[in-house]
Amino acid sequence: MTTCDAIDHRTGQAVRLTCAGDRIASLHPLADAARGLPVLLPPLVDIQVNGFAGVDFQNDRCTRADLERAAAELAGAACSRFLLTLITDRWDRMLARLQHYRALRAASPLLQRRIAGWHMEGPFLSPKPWFHGAHPPEFMEAPTTVRLRELKAVTGEDRVLLTLAPEWPGAPVAIRCARELGFRIWLGHTDANPAQLADAVAAGAEGYTHLGNACPTEWNRHDNIVFRVLDEPGLLVSIIPDRIHVSPMLFRLFHRALDAPRICYTTDAISAAGAGPGVFPLAGMQVHVGSDGIVRQPGKSNYAGSSLTPLEGVRRAAAMLRRPLQSAWSFFSTQPAEFLGLAPAVVAGAPADYCLLHATGTGSRIEIHLAGETVREVEWNA
Repeated sequence: MTTCDAIDHRTGQAVRLTCAGDRIASLHPLADAARGLPVLLPPLVDIQVNGFAGVDFQNDRCTRADLERAAAELAGAACSRFLLTLITDRWDRMLARLQHYRALRAASPLLQRRIAGWHMEGPFLSPKPWFHGAHPPEFMEAPTTVRLRELKAVTGEDRVLLTLAPEWPGAPVAIRCARELGFRIWLGHTDANPAQLADAVAAGAEGYTHLGNACPTEWNRHDNIVFRVLDEPGLLVSIIPDRIHVSPMLFRLFHRALDAPRICYTTDAISAAGAGPGVFPLAGMQVHVGSDGIVRQPGKSNYAGSSLTPLEGVRRAAAMLRRPLQSAWSFFSTQPAEFLGLAPAVVAGAPADYCLLHATGTGSRIEIHLAGETVREVEWNA
């Protein structure tokens, strides 16, 4: 048994966390507690990871060792669970890739703990310039019940998040079918009008993928996809908190315009995440990461995923919001977990996955504990 005393971020009360091996045995309130206790935080959850630490999830030659290395590096960024994301390709290749990754996960206890499911970002997206982003428009197609049943035959009872553009003909029918099959539907890479967004929500669409991304750099000041999403009250949204895809000012405005329970953060990470500047693979392309951390296709101005890590995303979000670090934490932990229907973290019987935030004389220190082991400690200066 191991124990630690901390301040529960949810209640502000002192608690004693007791772990037995790789599980939480108990979490009890403390009547008397020492001063200066760390803050107890849940691990991070990322709903969109296209690759990480040099590993490109769009590569058919990706091995179990590759995936385990990416999962271990994500753990070092305080991320305990993530959705492995596949981006637009020819449909048969996407399904074959998904079958390959399901087999790798089935053979690895580590991957079974870390990969919470699958995010299919495509091929049911808009092929229009700007809105398709880095996705190849030649492989875009309309969502159909046939395609969705083919996906269900591969994924079985696995958790699946599917991003699609609702302006495709028959999209509401496809969305209703997807919900009946157990998929979660988010909208994205779209120029849908308000009526199409509303019809999609009525059919069962729940959220919007990386708001502020996959849209023109210059907007109609009266009518654009960001305004339409903000005006649709039925949508959750994910945001990339890297200061690149969404400016600090717009980031703050999103939080003012949306109720906090509607927001979660995601990295949209590619193989460059956590690796520094250089040239990295993405779905058969070579993308460049500059010293500014921006990922671009050579010769193009649009972004191609991000090099952000989840833990750095929380730090940047807190800085943009001008709030303490722990106030931004739930947007990258409990809220994405709730959106996906994942079991809650830091409760008795759950995996011993948690973080401890310590105040230091110069800033803060974070201890990352996963499966009962100390994975990493990170120090940040104020």
